[in-house]
Amino acid sequence: MKGLKWYDKLMFFANSVAAVLLLLSYLLPFVSPSKFTLLSVLSLGVPILIIINILFLVYWLLKVKRQLLLSFIVLLLGYSYVFSLYKFTSSKKIEDSGNFKVMNYNVRLFNLYDWLPNENVASDIKQFVDTTQPDVLCIQEYKNHEDFSLPDYYKHEELTDAGLKVGQVIYSKFPIVDAGSVDFKDTANNAIYVDIKKGSDTLRVYNIHLQSSKINPEVEELQKESSEHLFNKVEETFLTQEMQVKQFLAHKAKCTYKTVISGDLNNTAYSYIYSQLKGEAVDAFDEAGNGFGKTYNLKFFPLRIDFIFADPSISVNGFKTYSDTKLSDHFPIEATLKI
Repeated sequence: MKGLKWYDKLMFFANSVAAVLLLLSYLLPFVSPSKFTLLSVLSLGVPILIIINILFLVYWLLKVKRQLLLSFIVLLLGYSYVFSLYKFTSSKKIEDSGNFKVMNYNVRLFNLYDWLPNENVASDIKQFVDTTQPDVLCIQEYKNHEDFSLPDYYKHEELTDAGLKVGQVIYSKFPIVDAGSVDFKDTANNAIYVDIKKGSDTLRVYNIHLQSSKINPEVEELQKESSEHLFNKVEETFLTQEMQVKQFLAHKAKCTYKTVISGDLNNTAYSYIYSQLKGEAVDAFDEAGNGFGKTYNLKFFPLRIDFIFADPSISVNGFKTYSDTKLSDHFPIEATLKI
């Protein structure tokens, strides 16, 4: 610290705090929320911590100061974190006759409460699906709507909310030979599944929607909430998600087929929840995506909370985020797979 001016000492103190927090976040995949809730909440801020540490690194580099080593070493130790935030490679795209496309989309009830100034969201989403033609489509926050019909697909739905009759649905161009659900306790969230027949193979596809904190992430709305109230909401959500994932994995363990897990986790790729759910599977974005992979339409923040995980024996030959499709608060994602 010798030779630093007072404002640089202040900068280095802030740098140290950001570096320590990022270092602590490396433990997130291994520590369950039920054991250390405060640490698990940190998962939401990891993208910001990575960006802040990169900015500090650039700051000290431009000033030619050895303080750059702090963020450099911390970022180096977590290089997999840094590169999971932004994929610098171009999207993988392998053409193969055995390819099939799995799409995930949280449609936010087809704009039931007029969040968007668009009265034709359901029909616009139908047109989008008709154009992209996914072979399997997993939808969260689904509600039956007269303007959304896919007659060329087999369908399995589970509407869990007794009042609104909303839930999850899976559409498949391949025949569905079995279907069911994993009903989470004390919540309208759940996971559903279909066993589909593709040629001589049977594949299980899960559509999972984990508990939401129901916090409006826009800055203007966050400022209205007390920090204690926000923390309590997130804490309760993560504990509920942990129980939901345990219940889901117990169900999945009984499956003898190759599996694809698609859904809205309401959590990030830096969390214990993500780590447990992914297991040995392949994150399709990590394998074939590029850029930030942002799936939630939040200003100035690259939040990726929607995922497609493929069994290790399934090839991921492509991945796409439809970030121009602004018909919900989520963006649809699509993985090109081959058994």
